[in-house]
Amino acid sequence: MIFPDSSVGRVTTLPSDSPSGPVGTVEVVEFTLLGSPFMAISAGPHHEFNDAISFVVECADQAEVDMYWEALLEGGGTEVMCGWLRDRYGVSWQVVPRALGEMLAHPDREKAKRAGDAVLTMVKLDLATLEAAFHGDDG
Repeated sequence: MIFPDSSVGRVTTLPSDSPSGPVGTVEVVEFTLLGSPFMAISAGPHHEFNDAISFVVECADQAEVDMYWEALLEGGGTEVMCGWLRDRYGVSWQVVPRALGEMLAHPDREKAKRAGDAVLTMVKLDLATLEAAFHGDDG
């Protein structure tokens, strides 16, 4: 399991053929992620995963960013941009250092802009680079 206090609970399959899939196809998965309950419902081929829904993983430091990034890509995930990735199932995740939110909300809007502009140049977010941009360090 990638996240602590996480598990897959009940998995319900379709009792008969439907537009969502043939009998026996997974219909509902109840799961817990970091202690919070969730439910995923299959809509079959009619509604694919997309970026309208994503999970945000706020990380304490770069080591945590790196750990979750690699774990979520394992088995066929895809890097996207700006700290986003899609896991092997097509679910979108944003893996971000917690400090980024503070930078982007900072009252000095020029500092916030520099941090935001730096995000736009990255795939996996790099905290040291974000902090340097935020503080105006040319590197």
